[in-house]
Amino acid sequence: MSVRIEVPRRVRPVRHRPAVTLPPGEDFAPAPSPDGRRVAYLSDRAGTPGVWVRDVDAAEAVALPGGDEPVLAVSWSPDGQWLACVVAPGGAPRTELWVLRPDGTQRRQVAGFGRRSAALSGWLPGGALMAVTETAERGAAVLVDAGTGHRRVLAEDDLLTLLDVTPDGGAALLRRGPRNARWLELLDVATGVRRRLFPDTGRGSTDQGWFGPDATSVLARTDAFSELAALVRVDLARQALAPARLAARPDAELEHVAFSADRRRAALLWNTYGGRSELSLLDLASGVQRAVAAPGEVLDGAVFAAGGDLLCVTAQGPVQPREVWLVDPATGTPRPLRPDTGAARTGDSGVAPQLVDLRARDGLPLSGWLYRPPGPGPWPTAISLHGGPEAQERPGYNPLFQALVAQGVAVFAPNVRGSSGFGRTFVAADNLAGRYGAIADVAACAEHLLDSGVAILGQLGCLGRSYGGYLVLAVLVNFPGLFAAGVAECGISDFHTFYAGTEPWIAAAAVSKYGDPHRDADLLRDLSPLTHIDRLDVPVLLIHGANDTNVPAGESAQVAQALAARGVPHGHLVLAGEGHDFLAWANAEAARTATTGWLTRHLAATATVVG
Repeated sequence: MSVRIEVPRRVRPVRHRPAVTLPPGEDFAPAPSPDGRRVAYLSDRAGTPGVWVRDVDAAEAVALPGGDEPVLAVSWSPDGQWLACVVAPGGAPRTELWVLRPDGTQRRQVAGFGRRSAALSGWLPGGALMAVTETAERGAAVLVDAGTGHRRVLAEDDLLTLLDVTPDGGAALLRRGPRNARWLELLDVATGVRRRLFPDTGRGSTDQGWFGPDATSVLARTDAFSELAALVRVDLARQALAPARLAARPDAELEHVAFSADRRRAALLWNTYGGRSELSLLDLASGVQRAVAAPGEVLDGAVFAAGGDLLCVTAQGPVQPREVWLVDPATGTPRPLRPDTGAARTGDSGVAPQLVDLRARDGLPLSGWLYRPPGPGPWPTAISLHGGPEAQERPGYNPLFQALVAQGVAVFAPNVRGSSGFGRTFVAADNLAGRYGAIADVAACAEHLLDSGVAILGQLGCLGRSYGGYLVLAVLVNFPGLFAAGVAECGISDFHTFYAGTEPWIAAAAVSKYGDPHRDADLLRDLSPLTHIDRLDVPVLLIHGANDTNVPAGESAQVAQALAARGVPHGHLVLAGEGHDFLAWANAEAARTATTGWLTRHLAATATVVG
């Protein structure tokens, strides 16, 4: 077995404490004003994510009125007159689009009415016209005027997302297709004629796209032409030619691109091996790319002010809550938006993880982040499984991991096959029957922890949310005797009931990943944990949001009912007012507390105090 342990580069372990104080107050998802003098952003310091505005040189921020519902995204109009907010009523996957003035007045809903879910793709230059996707049974590309609320539907189709519109409104860029198999289409707005961009390679996916300068080209983040996602350009006048590669790395995947308003400068967020971020700035005219110091282990939310002379980004790390940073593109110098950023906001508690390599049972390379309590092992250990599965465990801020380590529980957070960040082959390796391999990867991680002296049999547990919650249930029924306890949060338990109860657009997009509920019925039945629930005989805590329409709450309820019928110890926590993601800080903390208590109790953990 090949094993590599890497010490983190930027975060060092700090003194261990008997308990971790985890105050709310993360700041994230910045949206600079067009002139770069103010930044709107989201913060949960009031208990639920809401919109705050701060002058870039001010000591205090102002909270804007936004109702009681959590806000998922905010964006500033190019004319500076409006803020657009994506709101999740009841915390559910369905979202609404609201607009308000930067002073908090004239707040009203403009999209996402009824059963439709709304997402903002961006603004047309200079004014207050928004490019919006509304999704229900089908997707609709819509232009919405923030001032008047006037709507114009450009196109409707299955699995359709509006990505961009030319400044004159004459052409639109659409994304089509299911998970891991998306492509771009160019829409002529006047005629309604659509044509597919890029040749169909039969592999990979194109998830992000923009019109280039003067709308004569399309820029795209794609892995359809390389194993690792890259930035490419296609000349619209010569589409027969292969796309030109603008930015690519053999050692990192391009995760996100943010363009200046004139599309002549781009900020590139690179995902290096294991999930650390690197930031670079690209001049599209010269092709020159230069690295910028990253203000944290993991970066996201990059966005330019309209003039291109200010870049905002969200940064975080294992002991660094999400914070907004400002980058001067001319110098590459980062500075925090919030004056107290960089202070010991976690009470100097927390540990930094180590990156560990291992091998799956079939030899596939795997990796994960290991959080160790102080002192020698073995320890009670929990394997944490991320959602997605097209997501990635990264060295970001995770209060749950720190709380478990403070109670003497080691945490190993792996990236099993199907995770993003490791190339298109790896992310597609769990499709359909490949899911058996992903389930076996969790067992391989457990065996590695036992063999390497991290864990001991009888004190090994697993936890996960969303797809990770599914994996928890799947490994417990497929590998009885390996784990002593589990916590499954918002996880699928039966693919048949999941497909019947989830949102229609979620079901349609999932077919390429999980399988068709009719054509692949036998496969999905066997992969469903509920089919084999009689094999589950260890204590399991089930946690779900009452309003979840992504993975409906009944997925956990039917497991609880089956375990109760057999007398298997279990807990069932349903959080009112929450959907698939627990957005209210009090509810997220309730889930963390319940998870920590369940695992420490059933893994017989004992807190170790040092110092």
